[in-house]
Amino acid sequence: MATKQIIHGIYSDEVPLLEGCKTLRASGIRINEVYTPFPIHGIDPIVGVPRTRLAICAFIYGMTGLALATLMMWYMMISDWPNDIGGKPNWAYYFNIPAFIPITFEGTIFCAAHGMALTYLLRCMLVPGARPKNPDPRTTDDKFMIYLELNDEQSKKADEILRATGAEEVNYKGTIYIEPAY
Repeated sequence: MATKQIIHGIYSDEVPLLEGCKTLRASGIRINEVYTPFPIHGIDPIVGVPRTRLAICAFIYGMTGLALATLMMWYMMISDWPNDIGGKPNWAYYFNIPAFIPITFEGTIFCAAHGMALTYLLRCMLVPGARPKNPDPRTTDDKFMIYLELNDEQSKKADEILRATGAEEVNYKGTIYIEPAY
């Protein structure tokens, strides 16, 4: 049965935190998570977080909104209850496209915004009844933390690196027991 140590490296400033992240990654240690009281721009590539695919989700939600808005306008204005408004022909949708652009735009933005909000809430597990995953509440105020899960050899090396890069505290929070895969 393999074990992993949980290590929290607590910093008081973002500059030593970034230096610690760079040094840990350069020595081959995987950083599981970084907790900060505010966003630090440019930390994702330093920590090793891959580029997000949320833009693809936003595009899909926007195209869904565009399709639904177009279908709704075609049904209401052409198929169900055609009206002669301002002399515009009502027997084909493509004759009326310029008049429908604002509604199409609003439908696209509506679906993209609501879809992205729901995606964010579900991806971050911010649903009713879910407990927050922050292991140290000081990181919501003024402390910065590197969260590591390492085996015994790596934990000694990580401890040295964290202390050398200016960590105020290096806390060992427990052991994770990993069952071997058969």
